[in-house]
Amino acid sequence: MVVVKLEKAKVTCHWTWNTKDETCGICQMPFDGCCPDCKIPGDDCPIVWGPCEHSFHLHCILKWLNSRQHCPLCRREWHFN
Repeated sequence: MVVVKLEKAKVTCHWTWNTKDETCGICQMPFDGCCPDCKIPGDDCPIVWGPCEHSFHLHCILKWLNSRQHCPLCRREWHFN
């Protein structure tokens, strides 16, 4: 058995949202980026799902819901899952 001692290590990771779609159905921006209202991707730009399983940036769907109460893609009544 060989034992190796590391002095330094550079570690990187990559994450993605677990969604059926790759882009927001409202702004059409990819989920691995951020919505037009955000400057940086990540926790400031979360993805939300409705009962129809369509997914959107939180900021995008909140703007949509100010004037409508249904999914912008299938028109099913919207509520957050």
